[in-house]
Amino acid sequence: MPNDATQAPLSEAFLNTCGAALPADRFLTDPADCLPYGSDNSRRTMLPQAVAIPTSESEVQAIVRACADHQVPLTTRGRATNTVGGTVPVQQGLILSMERMNRLLRMAADDRYAEVEPGMLNADLQKIAGEHGFFWPPDPTSAAYCSIGGNLGCNASGPRAVKYGTCRENTLGITAVDGQGRLLKTGVYTTKGVVGYDLTRLLVGSEGTLGIITSAVLKLTPVPAAKATVRAIYDGIEPAARAIARIMAQPETPCALEFIDRNAIAAIRAGARGTQVDLPDNAGAMLMIEVDGSPHALQAAIDAVSEAASGDGLVELRQATGAEEIAALWATRKALSPALRHIASKKINEDVVVPVSRLPELISGLDELSAQHNVHIVNFGHAGNGNMHTNLLGEPEDMDRMHRCLDDVFDLVLRLDGTLSGEHGVGIEKRPFIEREIPAASLDVMYEMKRVFDPKGILNPGKMLPDRTA
Repeated sequence: MPNDATQAPLSEAFLNTCGAALPADRFLTDPADCLPYGSDNSRRTMLPQAVAIPTSESEVQAIVRACADHQVPLTTRGRATNTVGGTVPVQQGLILSMERMNRLLRMAADDRYAEVEPGMLNADLQKIAGEHGFFWPPDPTSAAYCSIGGNLGCNASGPRAVKYGTCRENTLGITAVDGQGRLLKTGVYTTKGVVGYDLTRLLVGSEGTLGIITSAVLKLTPVPAAKATVRAIYDGIEPAARAIARIMAQPETPCALEFIDRNAIAAIRAGARGTQVDLPDNAGAMLMIEVDGSPHALQAAIDAVSEAASGDGLVELRQATGAEEIAALWATRKALSPALRHIASKKINEDVVVPVSRLPELISGLDELSAQHNVHIVNFGHAGNGNMHTNLLGEPEDMDRMHRCLDDVFDLVLRLDGTLSGEHGVGIEKRPFIEREIPAASLDVMYEMKRVFDPKGILNPGKMLPDRTA
């Protein structure tokens, strides 16, 4: 349990107000019905006192106003794939589940955007956009079952961000309900617009602490005509890290550049989630490099990234042939994170980011910390952005040592001009470390913004910003 405190019972007036706003099957108060909504992929759990399942903006507004009037904590939930406890109701209160607000509101193919509700799954949006020859660039590993609202809440973007940008670069506008129940409309339906402050980018990545997204206008990109995948194997992690910097310094930007270290390779050899990929015996690190574009220019792009990938420590460089081999490579990469649960019962899953040029220092530093703390560390991630998924593995008796190691990992990342989260968010897990990265004056401004959007402090309390009594 993340919080031992018990919230005061919900008042009859609050329950009556919510009961009038929603039918009984979409306003739950029985603990047995509420319990499934109290956890996420962080494996933390807290029992909410009520669950509201709206189907419209007006219902969201009614529930938010009731929570504000009665000082009831409100936590917004998508599909709960969050790994840092972002949707765990640490102060109990009410869970606002957006699962049924999942409609396509508008498909404007000629203007290259789609307007959707936040409960739509990423995979469903990709299917709809694909029927018109487009895709939405953000593609986190959990795309098959994560929601658009969750993607926007954490700015979760996946491998394609290296070329096409994150959620922030691919969201034109948002409609959201603030902590007073006001309906806010931000952004534009055009690819240019500079009227007013950029509240769209502010809401993206705010983890439900400033407002509840009820719809979003998403910028679509044409599906490339051709694509190719190159696999580069190195005898160690440092040669691979140097190759990443070379690849990102040449003009042909890959649409994905994924890094897998030797410990992750061991998991692949063990058959992560049933996938099998043939790897050389001396493989110490692997890069998966994907390029896309027009068919006549594709070979030039392959040649450019292959040349940059070549250098000391290269064991094997080859282009994947056929859809089956490409699918096997990506299935293996996407199976890595859940597969680590089978290696150890405890996993601390971080997504730190450093400038690409500092990746060799990060990788070597993580190796040193692994040895220093006697903690098994597995690294893989979106190397083209410098975004490393660093996994500390162990058993329950190792947790103290793992947390001391994590403390040093964060210090290392900040020394390298990095940031503590690229796309997982802050949630509960990283709150104690935020003041190491964000200066006090900047935090002051963030607290002031929080009070403007959420004056009663009901929206996702206990997340993101550290506690402040003053």
